[in-house]
Amino acid sequence: MNEQEIQFRRNLEWLKKHGKKLALGLILLIAVLTSVKTIGPEQEGVVIFLGKYNRTLDPGLNFIAPFGLERIYKIPVQRQLKQEFGFRTIEADVRTRYAKDEYRDESMMLTGDLNLADVEWVVQYRIVNSYNYLFKVRDAEDALHDMSEAAMRKIVGDRTVNEVLTVGRQEVATSVEVLLQQMCDDYENGIRIDQVVLQDVNPPDPVKPSFNAVNEAQQERETLINRAESEYNRVIPRARGEAEETIQRAEGYALNRVNRAEGAADRFNSIYEEYVKAPEVTKKRVYFETMEEILPKLGNKVIVDEEGSNVLPLLNLDGIRKELPE
Repeated sequence: MNEQEIQFRRNLEWLKKHGKKLALGLILLIAVLTSVKTIGPEQEGVVIFLGKYNRTLDPGLNFIAPFGLERIYKIPVQRQLKQEFGFRTIEADVRTRYAKDEYRDESMMLTGDLNLADVEWVVQYRIVNSYNYLFKVRDAEDALHDMSEAAMRKIVGDRTVNEVLTVGRQEVATSVEVLLQQMCDDYENGIRIDQVVLQDVNPPDPVKPSFNAVNEAQQERETLINRAESEYNRVIPRARGEAEETIQRAEGYALNRVNRAEGAADRFNSIYEEYVKAPEVTKKRVYFETMEEILPKLGNKVIVDEEGSNVLPLLNLDGIRKELPE
């Protein structure tokens, strides 16, 4: 008997002697490995006993029945999840890389005016009821994906391509969020929709140049309109102000002339009334008042007798004549 046979017999005898202990230890190890489960802080564990729901476990170290009698599903109820449509994130980093060509069927949609739009969007959601998530709907993730696509196609199909591509993007996202949450409630899939975000909305590649040209023309039109409104707001108020100022000046001038005319008329009427009462006195008074107003403006004055003729050669009339205004 060689050395290998002797060693084999020794090992066989050792196994016969300690086999039961080894089997028991192996069974205990398997029992521990299959019964001790750790649930993460963002998760909760749903325990299935022989294929039927049994209980829900909180985060931490937990124990279940070993040897596959109970199974546990760890559901990330405290984490925000997302589904991407029209693209997939390959690598999230400083320069995130995406894959798009394989998912064109998801994003290509028909709008209400029978145009095509390439709509890429993201659905952000949370699992709020792990029981409903697992048992009310078969494969809740795939069901949510199909519901999201159906909701987006319905909302986009009710709007024109210009609304979807430009001013109506936020309204589309909000409407899809409301509709998708209603569908989740109807299906009782245990999912709450946090947000629907339109990542990118473009016309199909063959018509992109024409669409861009239309957009540039619309932007140029808006720019010209804004410039015209700016010029209008600059010129028109100034013109209105100048017109108002001219009108006010004219009204002031007219009021002044009217008041002066009315004052002169009243003065004339009062003088006439006095004249009627005493004509001679009124004549003299008017004469004196007129002379009192005129004489100060004449400068040097020479008063002579009508019948006197010898005084005039003695006066320096040349100097007086030079002082008189022509």
